[in-house]
Amino acid sequence: MTRALPGGDVASRLNEAVSKSVVEHNDTDVWIDSGSILDVSRFLKSDSELDFSYLTAVSAVDYIEYFELVYHVLSMRHNHSVVIKSRLFGRETLSVASVTEVWQGADLQEREIWDLMGIWFDGHPNLKRILLWENFPGHPLRKDCID
Repeated sequence: MTRALPGGDVASRLNEAVSKSVVEHNDTDVWIDSGSILDVSRFLKSDSELDFSYLTAVSAVDYIEYFELVYHVLSMRHNHSVVIKSRLFGRETLSVASVTEVWQGADLQEREIWDLMGIWFDGHPNLKRILLWENFPGHPLRKDCID
């Protein structure tokens, strides 16, 4: 069974590698500054002790006050995992760096988040709608899109 790494241990490693990237942490999750997502992702994959070579899921949650991106990453070599989260504040022109250069598996998942939640992923190689047509008005999973 895969072992979840303690959030505090991962947060300490991240703060050493990517200064001021960790916003908070708990027993299982680590919240990082949205501007640090790409650097943190690179470190999580390249560090030999962490070796998070596999991204199992990326999702987004609309809490009205902010959006939260949730990254589930896994090391098959070490059989451990961690959940990395980041908050995006505001409702207009939400943008964050794409992690497709680190984990190709983020490709379709970032497109889905863009399509349904309206979060733009800077540097994504093909960020276009995946479920809805290109001129669809709005992003239907946002809580402010309810009529």
